[in-house]
Amino acid sequence: MAAGIKKLSKTFVWILMGMLIVGLAGFGAVNFTSSASSVASVGDEEVSIGTYVRELQREQRGLQAQTGQAVSMAQLSAFGLDRVVLGRLISLAALDHEARNLGLSIGDENLIEELGAIDAFQGVNGAFDREAYSFALRNAGLSEKEFEDDLRREAARTIVQNAILSGTEMPQVLTETLTGFIGARRSFSYVQINAEDIALTAGVPADAELQAFYEAAQDQFMLPETKVITYAALRPSMLLDEVEIDEAALRQLYDDRASQYQVPERRLVERLVFADDDAAASAKAQLETGGATFESLVDARGLSLQDIDLGDVTIGDLGAAGTDVFAAQTGDVVGPLPSDLGPALYRVNGRLEARTTSFEQAMPDLREELASDRTRRLVEAQAEDIDDLLAGGATLEELATESGLELVQIHWTENTSDGIAAYEGFRTAAAAVTAEDFPAVDFLDDGSLFALRLDEVLPERPEPFADARDKVLAAWQADRLATALREQGEALLAQAEAAGSFAEGAEVKSEAGLTRTAYIDTVPADLITRVFGMDIGSFRLVQDADSAVVVRLDGILPPEASDDMNLLTQALQAQLNQALAQELFQAYLQDVQARAEPRVDQQALNAAQANFQ
Repeated sequence: MAAGIKKLSKTFVWILMGMLIVGLAGFGAVNFTSSASSVASVGDEEVSIGTYVRELQREQRGLQAQTGQAVSMAQLSAFGLDRVVLGRLISLAALDHEARNLGLSIGDENLIEELGAIDAFQGVNGAFDREAYSFALRNAGLSEKEFEDDLRREAARTIVQNAILSGTEMPQVLTETLTGFIGARRSFSYVQINAEDIALTAGVPADAELQAFYEAAQDQFMLPETKVITYAALRPSMLLDEVEIDEAALRQLYDDRASQYQVPERRLVERLVFADDDAAASAKAQLETGGATFESLVDARGLSLQDIDLGDVTIGDLGAAGTDVFAAQTGDVVGPLPSDLGPALYRVNGRLEARTTSFEQAMPDLREELASDRTRRLVEAQAEDIDDLLAGGATLEELATESGLELVQIHWTENTSDGIAAYEGFRTAAAAVTAEDFPAVDFLDDGSLFALRLDEVLPERPEPFADARDKVLAAWQADRLATALREQGEALLAQAEAAGSFAEGAEVKSEAGLTRTAYIDTVPADLITRVFGMDIGSFRLVQDADSAVVVRLDGILPPEASDDMNLLTQALQAQLNQALAQELFQAYLQDVQARAEPRVDQQALNAAQANFQ
């Protein structure tokens, strides 16, 4: 009977174990014998979990070095670095698969040569050290076989890559075209009419003429989209009457700021120190006889005036030399006098008189400072009650009436910067507010609280003529000047084209061999660009708000034959060759990957990321 019970008990235990295993399966405790060791397979190659984790850790360390903060796996995923790492490893595996199919390998002799060239594997004599090799790999968590296989694969990949990249050359005609465009030169002559040379009769247009100009050029007088905002604000300055400051606190703050209110007399001084009294006396004698200047004495010591500048000092800062230095006039050199470094000559460069501010004079500022701190706290104390009122449905108008808040309506745009709109906190809130938002308490940098409401959004619209009249008048005057410039320029252009040259007596200026990047300060900004679109001997009018220029193209010159142009040509050719090689290699790599048919093991990938530290 006991044996039967014992057998039954064993059977019951195995049943419980089976039920436990089935239950754990719901929590992912399956695949106890899984041997998945890779997160992706590419043709005959695999991307191992270890390789994937090491690359993730490298990206993590790089990002932490840049930001100075710890970076989690979730953050790496948010930045997309996990996908970048996987894509890079799949690309490498595709190249390994291609190299294997092509039968590429560096062989044992080349492998030994590669190992011997790595500094970390060399001994003190510079030769390959087996112990150093093993030690370095153990620290990196790699076996010799893993590392050597990686080295072979990397060398094979390099062979494939070099086969694509080497010898790739962009057609020379493209380099020549680009060099010709960049280095092309033009020679031209021009006559310039400046705005200040235009004599216009003084006059103010009639309102009807100005109104007509306003309507014809209305796009110049548009108001931007505007938010009509009502806000209620409570500022610390509004509560000053509720704060009492006793005189003892004011006097304590005044005493704490004694260095600010009791500034002693000072001098701007340079000090040149010598080894002994004789050297200092000799230098002073040279100054008195005119054999040297103070600056030449400083230079002779290998110093600069900045090295010997003491800045502004008090009489106490100079010790035993203070009385004599403070008795000297600006520009005087006194000494030799003692200093903590030895005998010295002192030059006085300026006098700063003592500045004393009495308690009575400082009291308004002191009172405002102490009151400001306390009124800020009063504002903060009322913030919660005001926010509760708003949440309960109180309007801004009711807050102004019941709680004494300032109530103002403004027309706000992104360019508004007056009053409360000068505060970044208000500008941010005003930019974000919509008609559906309810007013809520927010704070400004000065401790004020405010709540705002969007009443209306005014679309872009013409500014009323009455408000824009000054702008319209200024624009009318500018248009009048531009018209006069254009008329004189067109007359000069017509005369030059008819005669084939500029009129005799005209102030003709010439420029020779200028490239597209040349700059002439006084002419319209697009003059050079317009010149490069002209034919030899042709004329053109180029105008801006300040002048009108009639220009004639005198010559089209090829790029200058110089070392700089040769270097530019070589640099362009190298850059174009490299760009072409990279594009060819990317196209080849995409083809290799497509033929290798990459497959990602999402379960293994998730497990690697879940256990990533």
